[in-house]
Amino acid sequence: MNDLKNTNAPVTTMTHNRDEFDDKTENIYEAISITAKRAIQINSEIKKELLEKLEEFATYSDSLEEIFENKEQIEVSKFYEKLPKPHALAIEEWLEDKIYYRNTEKEED
Repeated sequence: MNDLKNTNAPVTTMTHNRDEFDDKTENIYEAISITAKRAIQINSEIKKELLEKLEEFATYSDSLEEIFENKEQIEVSKFYEKLPKPHALAIEEWLEDKIYYRNTEKEED
């Protein structure tokens, strides 16, 4: 996974120039589809990474009444909450030409 701390993706919603966004594919729907698929990949990578880090803090007990607060676990969770959303990361990658894609329908002709 990319270094999430050094990303330039916005944390809030941002408007992008449509002409820049669909410039590579010349089809806005195809560009959105590509970035949406990349956002799903990024989301699953972030989720996997977060679960691995939280697993380190897991305490297993039989009692449901006991609640343990772990400050390190809270800090890890807060870090991931403050990250840009996966779609913002995918759009940033798309605009910086970091996403490889190919159109299989055009290759078959």
